[in-house]
Amino acid sequence: MTTMTDLERQTTPVPVQEEGDAPDDSDVVFDVRDLDVSYAGKVALRGVTMKVFRNRVTAFIGPSGCGKSTFIRCFNRMNDLIVGASVDGHVYYHDEDLYDPKIDEVEVRRRIGMVFQKPNPFPKSIYDNIAFGPRVLGLTDALDERVEKALRDAALWDEVSDRLGANAFGLSGGQQQRLCIARCLAIDPEVILLDEPCSALDPISTSAIEDLIVELKKQYTIVIVTHNMQQAARIADRTAFFSVETGPDGYRSGVLVEYDKTSTIFTTPADPRTEGYVTGRFG
Repeated sequence: MTTMTDLERQTTPVPVQEEGDAPDDSDVVFDVRDLDVSYAGKVALRGVTMKVFRNRVTAFIGPSGCGKSTFIRCFNRMNDLIVGASVDGHVYYHDEDLYDPKIDEVEVRRRIGMVFQKPNPFPKSIYDNIAFGPRVLGLTDALDERVEKALRDAALWDEVSDRLGANAFGLSGGQQQRLCIARCLAIDPEVILLDEPCSALDPISTSAIEDLIVELKKQYTIVIVTHNMQQAARIADRTAFFSVETGPDGYRSGVLVEYDKTSTIFTTPADPRTEGYVTGRFG
């Protein structure tokens, strides 16, 4: 079984490009080609082709039901866990097809971590939340240092260093979400997937998470689903707009309408559907 050892961690720091710089194929982390996702035979997302680039924040925006969350779950094969879900097409990760039957999906999820819409700390101590993944994977050498680094990288260490043994449920909502990000970082991923990570948070906590995302892209590739267009405009280097259309089978499915630099999407979009959405005329 392929364990993706040929793709040994490609997280060597690279210069962080400015949003206006044009990425090239050497920066491609994901190359998605003609992707369809269906649930119980009904197509939910149709014909998506796009590339995601290293050390960038890529945002997915669009109205409810357009397949944003369905799409982001394709990057670490979370749709495999949904009964009746099927994925057709290709998602290449450093030129290796993630949906090849030989690929180890557990290893995929180690390299491509995910943080969900609502904070979901384990009913354990702060320390044990962060240490859980490394322990499962046998990454127990210098575990204290690993836990501290993850909490520091998630901008949480200074707030919790004196109470690592306390239950994680005692943290505020924003702290819990940063804890979940730290838990993801503790197993050394290359990519962080964020599915509406701020939708349950107050504005101050949201600002803290946004600042953290901008800092983390120096080390990680970040993909974020957000219902907040202002958030995408603030933090994303590139933005993909999805919408809903009726396909040839008569079902309404999510489609990728436009994908470009964030500044282009919000100021001079090429597609009138994108312009209508970002200007608030629909959605």
